[in-house]
Amino acid sequence: MFFRSLSRRGFLKTSLAGIVMHFAASEGLTGFCHDEGRPVGHLSLYNTHNGERLSATFRDAMGNYDRDALNSLNWILRCHYTNEATAMDAKILEFLNRTDNMLGGDNEIHIISGYRSPCYNNLLRSKGRGGGRKSLHLSGRAIDVAIPGHNLDKIKRAAQGLRLGGVGYYPAAGFVHLDSGAFRTW
Repeated sequence: MFFRSLSRRGFLKTSLAGIVMHFAASEGLTGFCHDEGRPVGHLSLYNTHNGERLSATFRDAMGNYDRDALNSLNWILRCHYTNEATAMDAKILEFLNRTDNMLGGDNEIHIISGYRSPCYNNLLRSKGRGGGRKSLHLSGRAIDVAIPGHNLDKIKRAAQGLRLGGVGYYPAAGFVHLDSGAFRTW
């Protein structure tokens, strides 16, 4: 049989490849294709810390990502404290895009926090202002946002309805937290 001819290492590689292909087909890039009636991936962002604005189409209707647009998004979502950038998780960008679309689309989204460097995260922790030890901001998997013209409760409800990741509600601080971790709310 086929599996008997594979070494253990070959079997593991083949299994891993199958898992990756299954994930890509069910959750990855193809999960956001035009076939499902979703529009292109477009975000208009305003970084509240440095005043920068960006409007970028990062994915076309066929599910193809634009590397230059992703790099531009990575830069505007950088840590404002250290100016360090990271590759943001495509799933958090998709979550933010879908949340924006639930609110009518083409909103200018105010970024309160995107990527956080370990240095900045530790500073926040030392001041008792968040910055969890395992914060998804540290790996480019979380964004804190506000959208002018939409109250925070409405943003929270739109994001929760999608069930694409974590949704934190911080009305006193003026933002909603979105992340690409497991669905949960607080």
